[in-house]
Amino acid sequence: MPQFTINFLDHVAIRAKDQQRSADWYEKVLGLTKGDFPEWKNHPVFMGGNNFGIAIFPAIINDPEIDQSSRNSRIDHFAFNVSNEDFEKAKQHYKDLGIEFKFQDHFYTHSIYIKDPDGHVVELTTFVQR
Repeated sequence: MPQFTINFLDHVAIRAKDQQRSADWYEKVLGLTKGDFPEWKNHPVFMGGNNFGIAIFPAIINDPEIDQSSRNSRIDHFAFNVSNEDFEKAKQHYKDLGIEFKFQDHFYTHSIYIKDPDGHVVELTTFVQR
């Protein structure tokens, strides 16, 4: 057993074909704000919220594309937890933006899934009372 405690997930690092397009998407769709880290010179662009963040690195376009349908070793998705009230607000926000989402009832939680401009699966999840 480790002799330390993890407080929270700090950030998820993703690769984007267009960092600014992705930063704009995360701001518009999820309400994340861009961090001000001048020494990094936008490598990565860091988008954050309450105790978490997304580091958006540039994709290397010349590398072969990854098959998004593959279930081999890779990050499948990342999830943000929201309250039941904010879960309903998020569904309406996505509808207002014309973003299709997939709803799943996981018994203990409800989740909605969307894809960012580069196809990364982003989940919002909320605990439900049964």
